[in-house]
Amino acid sequence: QVQLVESGGGLVQPGGSLTLSCAASGRLFSIHTLAWYRQVPGEQREFVARLLIGVNTEMADSVKGRFTISGDRNTVYLYMNDLQPEDTAVYYCTAVEPGGQYWGQGTQVTVSS
Repeated sequence: QVQLVESGGGLVQPGGSLTLSCAASGRLFSIHTLAWYRQVPGEQREFVARLLIGVNTEMADSVKGRFTISGDRNTVYLYMNDLQPEDTAVYYCTAVEPGGQYWGQGTQVTVSS
């Protein structure tokens, strides 16, 4: 089992920055992927960024050049710059291992003036 706890969300003005953190605990050694998704009420959960441990990172086209993902099996970060109102959502952290996929509870990010 893997437990994930996100933090760092909040209210920010357009053009501002936030850094989200996701702390992992439990059986971490077999995790091969950590990722961030986001969801707006009434819509499907949307891929944002992925960290393939020891391999590379992948970013959604909508956040390329503005967001960056980094970290390791213990903690993964999402650095968000030039935030826009359309980035408003609940952001979820997920970890993937051969035995399954785990999700955190999410953290709210609101971009508004």
